[in-house]
This record gives sequence, structure tokens and C-alpha cells, in this order.
Amino acid sequence: MLSVNALAADAVTVYAAASLTNAINDLDAIYEQKNKVEVKTSYAGSSTLAKQIEAGAPADVFISADVQWMDYLQNKQLVAEGDRINLLGNRLVLITPKDRPIKIKMDQKFDPSKVVQGKLCTGDTKSVPVGKYAKQALTSLGWWEKVEPRLVETEDVRAALNFVARGECQVGIVYATDAAISKDVVVAGVFPENTHPPIIYPVGLTKKNPNAVKFYQFLQSGQAKTVFKKYGFSVLSVNK
Repeated sequence: MLSVNALAADAVTVYAAASLTNAINDLDAIYEQKNKVEVKTSYAGSSTLAKQIEAGAPADVFISADVQWMDYLQNKQLVAEGDRINLLGNRLVLITPKDRPIKIKMDQKFDPSKVVQGKLCTGDTKSVPVGKYAKQALTSLGWWEKVEPRLVETEDVRAALNFVARGECQVGIVYATDAAISKDVVVAGVFPENTHPPIIYPVGLTKKNPNAVKFYQFLQSGQAKTVFKKYGFSVLSVNK
């Protein structure tokens, strides 16, 4: 067993979108066992993490739930263009508490206000990726003005998931991967892909030390692909 000091010296700090919590936790365990290197993680909304990195937070690797926040750091010269790659994809879904399902048609002819009487939870629609995707999808379907008065905007996607799981919100808009990890919610509908931009998770190096580079490469490995797929992500880039 390595000493605490040796582990700390080689530690990799990963800032990842909240929706990646389960997958990255699994990958951290695999990586630590394989490389005897500690992986420190911080999970939050991509907007929060990007702002923390901009303010000098000690992240080595950043995984965003949209390309815009990675672009933001690249524009601030905190991630180099050659040190980022589009890693994963996801889908946007409408969820309800398992014991209170609703029937909803994901098209413009359907009026959601007929079945949605309570609150609708999703991420902050101005900054959190899932909230931005949600607003675009709701607008595309012509639903935005009908549901906006019922909207509860959260700090990240897992907060929205938890509100629905506890029954505090009647419906929520989260990623398919979040819905899949909760036994307390069911998917009422999947948003058509043409209602919002593609959901892409880029990974980028915010520090280019050897340990960061190695973990960045590990995230693109076949072993990592297996874990991401287990949680329902589509894998966009894998090194053989």
C-alpha cells in the first residue's frame, strides 16, 4: 500500500458533470486499483465546475455535459483545442414518480398542461446543460409557455432527479442515464432528438501533467467504454 504522501503526489483531480457520478465513481475505483493513484472527484452542474476552474480550482480533467462550457474554458485558454475530445452522448427524457405515472405524447399536438398539474423540475435553464437542452426541447414542441409557470430550476440534473424521486415535482426533465439509476422514477417520454442540439459530453485536460494525461487517455479506453455503456451513455470516442 502506498503512503498517503505518495498517493497525494500522484493524485488526479476530476471535475465531472453531475450526471456522470455513478460511471466516474466506478472508473475511479478501477483506475486507482490498476495504477495505485488516487482519483479525487468533484461533481456539480457543468456551469458551476467551469466557473470554479476559471477561478483557479485544482482540476486536472474536466468532463462537461455540453460543448458550450468546454468552449468557455477553451476561450479562456484553460483547455487547449488539442486537449479535448467529444467522449459521450445521452438522451433527454421526461420522468415522473414511479407511483404517479402519466401518459404524455412527445409531439406538438399534445397539450402538456392537461396532465402536468404540479411542478416541473430540471436544471437551471440559463446555465445548467440539462436545463438548456430542456428549454430548447420544450420550445421546439411548443410547450415552453404552457409549462414555464410550473418550472423549478435546480443546480444540477441530480437535484432535479431527486425532487421527482421524492414526489416534490410531478415531472422532471433529466438525462436517460439519470432516470435509469433511480428505482423511484419512470420515463414518461423521450424527447425527439430533433427538438434539441445533440447531447455531447466533451472531456478536456485542464492541466497537462503525466497523471492527468494518463487518466484522460483511460477515459477513452475500451474498459471505460464498457462502464459508460453499462450506465446507458453512448460512446463517441474510444482508443483501441
